[in-house]
Amino acid sequence: MAKPTYALGLITAVAASASTSLSKTNSNCAYADGPFNLSPFSSSPSNASQQPSSPSSPLQSAPSVPPPSTSPTGGAAEPPPPPKVRNDQPRTSAAGFDPEPLERAAKLLDKIAKSSSAKEVIGATVKHEETRQAELNAKAAEYAAMKAQTEADTKKAIYEEQKKLAQFQAQTNSQMARLARERNQEMVKWQEESASRLEQTRRQIEADIQEERRRTAKEQSDLDRKNFLAKALADAEGRALEAKLTAEIKRDLLLEKAKAEKEKWVSAINTTFDHIGGGLKAILTDQNKLVVAVGGVTALAAGVYTTREGSKVIWSYVDRILGQPSLIRESSKGKYPWSGLFSRSISALSLGGKKGQIQNGKAFGDVVLHPSLRKRIEHLAKATANTKSHQAPFRNMLFYGPPGTGKTMAAREMARKSGLDYALMTGGDVAPLGPRAVTKIHELFDWAKKSRQGLLLFIDEADAFLCERNKTYMSEAQRSALNALLFRTGDQSKDIVLALATNRPADLDSAVADRIDEVLEFPLPGEEERFKLLKLYLDKYISKAGSSSKSGWFRNLFKKQPQRIEMKGLTDDMVREAAAKTEGFSGREIAKLMASIQAAVYGSKDCVLDPSLFREVVDYKVAEHQQRRKFAAGDEGSV
Repeated sequence: MAKPTYALGLITAVAASASTSLSKTNSNCAYADGPFNLSPFSSSPSNASQQPSSPSSPLQSAPSVPPPSTSPTGGAAEPPPPPKVRNDQPRTSAAGFDPEPLERAAKLLDKIAKSSSAKEVIGATVKHEETRQAELNAKAAEYAAMKAQTEADTKKAIYEEQKKLAQFQAQTNSQMARLARERNQEMVKWQEESASRLEQTRRQIEADIQEERRRTAKEQSDLDRKNFLAKALADAEGRALEAKLTAEIKRDLLLEKAKAEKEKWVSAINTTFDHIGGGLKAILTDQNKLVVAVGGVTALAAGVYTTREGSKVIWSYVDRILGQPSLIRESSKGKYPWSGLFSRSISALSLGGKKGQIQNGKAFGDVVLHPSLRKRIEHLAKATANTKSHQAPFRNMLFYGPPGTGKTMAAREMARKSGLDYALMTGGDVAPLGPRAVTKIHELFDWAKKSRQGLLLFIDEADAFLCERNKTYMSEAQRSALNALLFRTGDQSKDIVLALATNRPADLDSAVADRIDEVLEFPLPGEEERFKLLKLYLDKYISKAGSSSKSGWFRNLFKKQPQRIEMKGLTDDMVREAAAKTEGFSGREIAKLMASIQAAVYGSKDCVLDPSLFREVVDYKVAEHQQRRKFAAGDEGSV
């Protein structure tokens, strides 16, 4: 067994030496002088390959001959010439190759060939070589895998480095851009500050120039003023001296003229008194002349007194029989039957021309009411006109609502549109009459019955004397006046329409309320009605202000015409805005508002109504209205 084992180790050493020589040949270095000392007593080929060779090994591995290199085209290419190596050892060739190991290997192979177990040794060697080749292949594969992993790690590291480099470059670029922006901002700020300083310098220079100009102008104006004052003083002194001289001359002339006039009047008075004294002396000395003079003077005085008193008595009788009662404040009838014939005929003609419009429910004058209330009043006017034409009894009415809502105007228009005369009185005029109130009320109703067309008697503030009779403060004369009115209105009349107006309908006597057939409420105007009222009074007080009045062209010819008002920029939207602001205003307050606007326009410089003035007056009047409401609420709370 010792021989085969020894042979096996020898073959292994030769194979290892050949592999080493082959690897050196592949690296273009064919050195075979490296000793491979193998243990001749290794138990296995793998152990022999892993153990280091002993230096006392008799054989050295022979270098393997490198395979001929081929060209890319498939032909044999000449190998590059080996480098010339200096031979410093005497046993090596000039190329640096030591042949001694090869000789020992050849001797060893010769021994193995002569040995009886050569086949087993060769087979074991081949098997060992195959095993070693497999291990080398595995190591090559592992090396390839490691190389691939290394390349992948290298690529990954390169990618990471490139990524970091890109991030670093991006960060660097961002920082550079930020630094550039900051530098630009600083440059812009510096430029702005420089421009601001330049502008301040320029303004300071301009201010200095302007100040110098103002100072120069002030000095010039002071100099001009001093010159003007000096000149004016000199002129004033000259005029004063001239006026003084003129005044002295005029005074002397006036004194002379007054003296002459005095002498003339003294002479005339003396002459007159001389004549009067002569006449009186003649009368007093002659008794007949004295009696005639005294009788004539006495008869003249008696005649004057008798004529005056007689005319008073006759006129009072005529006034009581034919005249208008003293309680009437306003009437469509004249004070006497013959007064106002021409005006009444013209009114009748105009009323006849508008009768068709009245029947169609149109042309209700300048009264602006709620549509439902307006419709009802038109219906009552038409019914009243038909009642008069059919000789049927009239219906009495009660108008109630806040002050200034158009109760009196509605009654007047109803009388005109129904073809009746109208008369207006106020309840406050009855109480001062005292005991004569009953007589005056009877005279009033007697006078009203004389109207051939029928008369609408409108009593404003009716609660002043038609209140409840059980009131403690009601005097006996007021009760008697109330009883007289109740007596005259006890039955339905065909001559008189009684229309009462009050702000406190609950205070009326129950008997008075029983005589009322129609009750109409007059509320405060809504926004649409306020808009119409504003337009109506704007046309009346602003647009038509300054136009010729109805007093006649001859009188207007010599009368100074008022200045016309000019409206600029006033639109319906502004008027509607004012209508929205004037919530709670009555019709009378809206009329006063327009009168205030007219007064403000006349107080302006150019007599022009513009939107700013219109809004200013409206806002002022709205604030004033709210203040009055606060006062009224405070008074009611205190009561």
